[in-house]
Amino acid sequence: MKLRLLRANLTEDHQEKNLVDSIRNLFGFTPDNFHLYKLAFRHRSAAIEVNPTVRISNERLEYLGDAILSAVVADYLFKKFPLKDEGFLTEMRSKMVSRAYLNKLAIRLGLDQFIESTQDGFSYNKSMMGDAFEAFIGAVYLDKGYNFSRKLLIDRIIAHHYDLDEIEHTETNYKSKLLEWSQKEKCSLEFALLSESGSSHKKQYVIEIRIDGNPVARGTDFSIKGAEQLAAEKAFDQLQLDPKE
Repeated sequence: MKLRLLRANLTEDHQEKNLVDSIRNLFGFTPDNFHLYKLAFRHRSAAIEVNPTVRISNERLEYLGDAILSAVVADYLFKKFPLKDEGFLTEMRSKMVSRAYLNKLAIRLGLDQFIESTQDGFSYNKSMMGDAFEAFIGAVYLDKGYNFSRKLLIDRIIAHHYDLDEIEHTETNYKSKLLEWSQKEKCSLEFALLSESGSSHKKQYVIEIRIDGNPVARGTDFSIKGAEQLAAEKAFDQLQLDPKE
């Protein structure tokens, strides 16, 4: 029994060192609260069950990271493109925080190797890697604060891993494609506004997509259009649809 415990502790110590070293090499900082980052990579399929109604996974950190990422990208674009209108900024932000882009980004950064999941080959949830990236940003925010998170995103991630010209000319209107799919499949599609919060110039909207009355995905953004696009993209992941078709 003592030998098994020792081996388990050694394995856990090795995993912690591996993750901490990777974060230091990739992003140039050392975590203060390692457990936040470990939690950021725990997919809901591998959630720890505290009791029948409470299961611990990275979903809460994903929610927080999504908000931080959206705010930082909005601020970055506002200053980067001082002559562009609200429509351009909204579309650019939607593309930069899209699930498809975040999935690719997580793989490029090597974050996918740390995800804890019971799903074989991640085949059942294409958004898993993007979700983990957002959860990671949520962990950074709780561990280091907003200013640190903002600098990390702009200096270490956007500056090196985002091609703004390519993003600007990438056309993927998930809402339109989802509408086309629903018409083809003869099912009802609803974009429901669940809530709006914040002041007039910093208001966030939550949109829920319902197919035949059943909730499928939600999106949160600083505009209704952006929230609809994010929700539509997540719906594509949930329904395992190909946006190229």
